[in-house]
Amino acid sequence: MKILVTGANGFVGKNLIVELENKGYHEILTFTRESDSSLLEDYTKECDFVFHLAGVNRPKDEAEFMRDNFDLTAHLLELLKKHNNNAPVLITSSIQAERNNPYGQSKKAGEDLLFDYSKESGSKVYVYRLPNLFGKWSKPNYNTVVATYCHNIARDLDIQVNNPDAELNLCYIDDVLEEFMSALVGEPTRTEQYCFVPVTHNIKLGELADLIKSFKKSRTDLSIPDMEDALTKKLYSTYLSFLPEDKFSYDLKMNTDHRGSFTEFMRTAERGQVSINVSKPGITKGNHWHHTKNEKFLVVSGEGLIRFRKIDSEEISEYRVSGGKLQVVDIPTGYTHSIVNIGENDLVTVMWANECFDPEKPDTYFVEV
Repeated sequence: MKILVTGANGFVGKNLIVELENKGYHEILTFTRESDSSLLEDYTKECDFVFHLAGVNRPKDEAEFMRDNFDLTAHLLELLKKHNNNAPVLITSSIQAERNNPYGQSKKAGEDLLFDYSKESGSKVYVYRLPNLFGKWSKPNYNTVVATYCHNIARDLDIQVNNPDAELNLCYIDDVLEEFMSALVGEPTRTEQYCFVPVTHNIKLGELADLIKSFKKSRTDLSIPDMEDALTKKLYSTYLSFLPEDKFSYDLKMNTDHRGSFTEFMRTAERGQVSINVSKPGITKGNHWHHTKNEKFLVVSGEGLIRFRKIDSEEISEYRVSGGKLQVVDIPTGYTHSIVNIGENDLVTVMWANECFDPEKPDTYFVEV
């Protein structure tokens, strides 16, 4: 299948092309603002499907709305008719087409043109009135407020929240791609006339700003956003794609002494916290027990011995652990426990606790194993 993609260098176009390639479609005919206009003549002779994504939404001159959102569509359809090519055409319109503004008017005109073309030619057409899209490779100050907020917050730049209570309807680029893949095989999600992406999200502008700010703060408070919330998960992925390339890494506070170090890695209110413990050879750590707090130890380097004793018993249980055989050891409540480095190199242990450490309620009682 030869697939024509107009607007191939845009936000949706870039994401679509790589997904088409991921799905095994390699004959992709790309047309951009910089392409020689004669290419469209050639492509419309041979294409089997058209993704018409080209257009503008923030031109310098309002006349560009009709030229880029309507005239190009008209030219594309004329070429398809000229070559008797009844390939299906998918066009990205906008919810703005319902509004009486220059951008919306140009989009509505393009829609009507496509519907008339379908009646005349019998070709299948898929018109998507898309809401506010967001995701990787979107442009700040152009595509979406999400891109602008992510870009600015990641760089400590100011953002504007003119109306915190303004409701946004957002759609994630991966959900758009999934729907477009369905349309490609003739199975779009649609009403009688229009097609739509079935997964969207609503959020207030002020809430969006606060949420994206919390992503930046998570590097210092070590929190992990709520990945069970679909919108939060998608927004966090988008935020990370806007990090400056020299800011991918960040330091953690290492609590060090002669025994080694203990470093908190991440924490969540719902899932507890993860820490990294480094013990020098011969060093014993622990010798305490918990009422409710429970842990999991995973030695990833070195050799260690984890020892347990129920606090009302004299019997001791021992587990040999090493980085050569990854093995999780549960730390039950009511058992005093310790871990000793019995090797010649540093013992590195990943430690998970079911609750974040609270100095006011540490639930930690020191008793020798």
